[in-house]
Amino acid sequence: MQTPNDLDAFFMPFSASRQFRKTPRLLASAEGMYYKTTDGRAILDGTAGLWCVNAGHCRPEITTAIADQLGVLDYAPNLQVAHPLAFDLANRLRAMTPPNLTQAFFTNSGSESADTAMKIARAYFHACGETERTILIGRARGYHGVNYGGISAGGIPNNRSAFGPLLPDTDHLPDTHDLTRNAFSRGQPEHGIDFADHLEVLIEKYGAERIAAVMVEPVAGSTGVLVPPVGYLERLRELCTQNGILLIFDEVITGFGRLGTPFGSDYFGVTPDIMALAKGLTSATIPMGAVMVTQEIHDAFMQGPEHLIEFFHGYTYSGHPAACAAALATIDIYEHDGLLTRATELGKQWEDGLHALADCPHVIDIRNIGLMGAVELAPIYGAPVKRAFDAFRAAFDKGVLIRTTGDTIALSPPLIIKRDEIDTLFSTLRAVLHEI
Repeated sequence: MQTPNDLDAFFMPFSASRQFRKTPRLLASAEGMYYKTTDGRAILDGTAGLWCVNAGHCRPEITTAIADQLGVLDYAPNLQVAHPLAFDLANRLRAMTPPNLTQAFFTNSGSESADTAMKIARAYFHACGETERTILIGRARGYHGVNYGGISAGGIPNNRSAFGPLLPDTDHLPDTHDLTRNAFSRGQPEHGIDFADHLEVLIEKYGAERIAAVMVEPVAGSTGVLVPPVGYLERLRELCTQNGILLIFDEVITGFGRLGTPFGSDYFGVTPDIMALAKGLTSATIPMGAVMVTQEIHDAFMQGPEHLIEFFHGYTYSGHPAACAAALATIDIYEHDGLLTRATELGKQWEDGLHALADCPHVIDIRNIGLMGAVELAPIYGAPVKRAFDAFRAAFDKGVLIRTTGDTIALSPPLIIKRDEIDTLFSTLRAVLHEI
């Protein structure tokens, strides 16, 4: 007989499900920087949920906007009809993103944004008559969601191994992780611009005329905060421009203030042709994503008779009214509270606190940029990922939520974090590292 809180029916994503059911970690509510468990314990959120609750939990400005919108217009399609909020949000995003990105296509998640960006890239060249440009170049250890396009261009082995055959015409640059030259770098590592030069190898292999796009995260978040070396993104931009290849930035994590600038492209001074967004767009209150493209890309589709559909792609919930209301309220908070630059204000304390953990047991690297951080641990022989997972469980028991990827602890708190909460986060993590 099923009990009211039976934990068996939920097929959990990205979880050690059997272990979870033995010792559940159930979150009942949240406010500001903290979750509260079903047994009443406060948990400091060291990960902004999943890199996404940038404005903090349960902001009344956002929840009220959502509730008000649901009472007026709960749903409207954006296929052949539309509602005003979708246009309002598109214009707000146009004003926030780099000047060349003028058009917004709405999705429901980062995975959908990544796949949409890839489809736009291929379809753009098809519209331009360059139908042979189909190859999509991702990067090893890159994460672009879990739809088939994303795992094909992405480079995380466990996300790919059980789901083949994958999307054809994809290949990968090497990742930029280099412990030999760059361990314990503060901010961007000095060494590694040469990793970008591997694009020339792929261009020689396939021919520039066959490559549609290169897609990378400005900072690879989900595989452990891999910060791009000095000059790396600039070199990718240069090679793409020289060879007529589109550059796609997956800014699902780095967007909306994570680095202390509105977007990663602002931080690094490198502008893509297509930008994928999600997560912080609504501070995770309602699933929503967006893809920003240049006017040139958009206009390439605006051909032929005006009564015909120009781009055969979209979702039932593209530009959902409640999601648009949530996004507009979230952007208002970012601008009013100065959250898009707050990571710059807290950056020195964050960097120093993080690197002070270098003397803890098993730590083999520490990486940081903006309000992102990683503590890489030496794996236990014969039991990879267990040491970091033990740290995750111990931290939760001590009242702090961290995230692990492989044997790396990843940190990315809500942008509202206070200085004493940064101290608490790192003092707790120090205790955990000595305990495990």
